[in-house]
Amino acid sequence: MTSKTRRDFLKTSGALAVTAGVWSEVAAQESNSPNEKLRILCVGTANRAAANVAGVNGENIIGLCDVDSNYLSRAAATHKSARTYADYREMIATEDDADAIVVAVSDHNHAPAAIRGIRAGLHCYCEKPLTHTVQEARIVAEAAKAKGIATQMGTQIHAGNNYRRVVEIIRSGAIGDVQEVHVWVGKGWGGGERPTETQEPPANLNWDLWLGPAPYRPYAAGRYHPAQWRRWWDFGQGTLGDMGCHFMDLPFWALDLRHPISCEAEGPEVHPETCPLGLKVHYKFPARGKMPALDLTWYDGNMTPRKVAGETVPGSGVMFVGTEGHMFADYNKYRLFPRDKYAKYEPPAKSIPDSIGHHAEWIKACKDGSETTCNFNYSGALTETVLLGNVAYRSGQKIDWDAENLRVTNSDKANDLIRKTYRKGWEVEQQA
Repeated sequence: MTSKTRRDFLKTSGALAVTAGVWSEVAAQESNSPNEKLRILCVGTANRAAANVAGVNGENIIGLCDVDSNYLSRAAATHKSARTYADYREMIATEDDADAIVVAVSDHNHAPAAIRGIRAGLHCYCEKPLTHTVQEARIVAEAAKAKGIATQMGTQIHAGNNYRRVVEIIRSGAIGDVQEVHVWVGKGWGGGERPTETQEPPANLNWDLWLGPAPYRPYAAGRYHPAQWRRWWDFGQGTLGDMGCHFMDLPFWALDLRHPISCEAEGPEVHPETCPLGLKVHYKFPARGKMPALDLTWYDGNMTPRKVAGETVPGSGVMFVGTEGHMFADYNKYRLFPRDKYAKYEPPAKSIPDSIGHHAEWIKACKDGSETTCNFNYSGALTETVLLGNVAYRSGQKIDWDAENLRVTNSDKANDLIRKTYRKGWEVEQQA
């Protein structure tokens, strides 16, 4: 079969199985029939990427890509039939019998890898944030929609039961109309100056490929790869980029948010190279149906609050402030306030089904055309909103946002930060 024919076959046969009522996650993950297993390419093999490779391990992993040959060798030792690559562009172009791609590398390489996979017709799973810029998020989401592929962004906590129960409670009206949300993460990816002492990269690291679309800079041991790249604007988006899609996901889901109408940020003086060690961002969202307009505030690093809505809070979480009460939530738990008012509160009956697993949702969708919960339509808008916070911060002013036209209406400087330029050969471009 050609790759396209095979993908159509998988989708059709999967849909028939669902219709017959015989679909099971075990069949999806453990079937011995090659025709029932996806042929997957994995971009990135270590650290967070290793967890994603493990998440699709029940399928046929036919290609592995990593710029670090030590990481790649370790992954290849486990997946002995997979062909190995240093350049994801080469892997995507070569492996024309693939069905799907998993992208789990540094943020600045998310969109260049994902868009090439999508335009090759591959179902796509991509780590958060979906992209490195606001414009990239729109391009990737629109390309995925045009191709009709199955997509999922790697916000794994979305599959947890606690988030589902929080969404049900908020939607039940237990705390009234929510007009205010606070989201905070006590982590600080930022600070520092560009190294003046540089070295030759180690033999195991292809530094030019790691840089990919970013402007060239010399290698400096321990400053970028493998763990510190989130601090640098050229490669990451600081704490907001790292954690925003995880924690802002909850109010986005519960309150049917999509695009803010304005955004402004507070923080230290903007550094041209590195992200801030603390940031506060104010988003304004319009009314949605019967839900009122909403103010959402993000805090991170040394600007993380100790009290929110009068309650002492832990280092990370979300506080929904409603007209009848307020609700704290994090990954694993929730609490309603005032405590005495909700002491005997009984949550509504479960209405959101438990997840079969974040990776499993995507694998199933690849095969039967079902919907995932963090598809790129949803997670693209979430990523755009998250990254707009850094656009406002770096522009130094409140920005008014025209989401339909992907444009800041009151600042040319901010508009320039919506997009970026690429080194030749790594472009992410809108197609007509």
